[in-house]
Amino acid sequence: MTSAVTRSAHAAAPGLRPRARERSCAARVGIGGPVGSGKTALLEQIIPRLIRRGTSLAVITNELATQEDAERVRRSGLIDPARVMAVETGPSPHVAIDQDPGPNMRAVRALETRFGALDLILIESGGDSLAATFSLALVDYWLFVIDVAGGDDIPRKKGLGVLQCNLLVINKVDLAPYVGVDLERMVREASEIRTGRPVLLTNCKSGEGLDAVVDTIAAETHAARNLPFSCG
Repeated sequence: MTSAVTRSAHAAAPGLRPRARERSCAARVGIGGPVGSGKTALLEQIIPRLIRRGTSLAVITNELATQEDAERVRRSGLIDPARVMAVETGPSPHVAIDQDPGPNMRAVRALETRFGALDLILIESGGDSLAATFSLALVDYWLFVIDVAGGDDIPRKKGLGVLQCNLLVINKVDLAPYVGVDLERMVREASEIRTGRPVLLTNCKSGEGLDAVVDTIAAETHAARNLPFSCG
């Protein structure tokens, strides 16, 4: 619904400062959201769009005790399977992307060592609650995926993921009439609680809204890669 937030805008927002990096480091984008919201489906849609733009990328998935999402992406044929790594988080997936991102940082370093000058690493969180957030020691920019099937009251619950993410994605918009969701109100309330930061609508089955998500990621990660700092 809205365009990409500017670098100055999310630098001014609490907890949304870009992490320090060298120009040679891959930009890192987090993809969070509850179980079933469509994070992996979103990955499968944005990977080929980014590759068509000439982006050299890799993927890290976070899962409680399996590598199911990583294997799904590897089998998809969308990306070299060697560029996909899995982190098994145990019972607290939010810890691995926020309080203790060490395992994800090791995966980042392994991918950068193996593939050299990557442009972008996408880090998918394990399915978690609306309170899950990404450490800015781990990512430059992160988006949070919710879906209409979860109910149009999700924005009103004001979970930290919804409030603090750089980009909120409302997925499965095609289901709204079948689950009794007032999509217009859901978008309006999400925009109100996020005080102008972007909200985009997607349908990963049809591809609706996915180009806008990729445009936003491309613009923000381009800015991140040109920050004159050292790697975190």
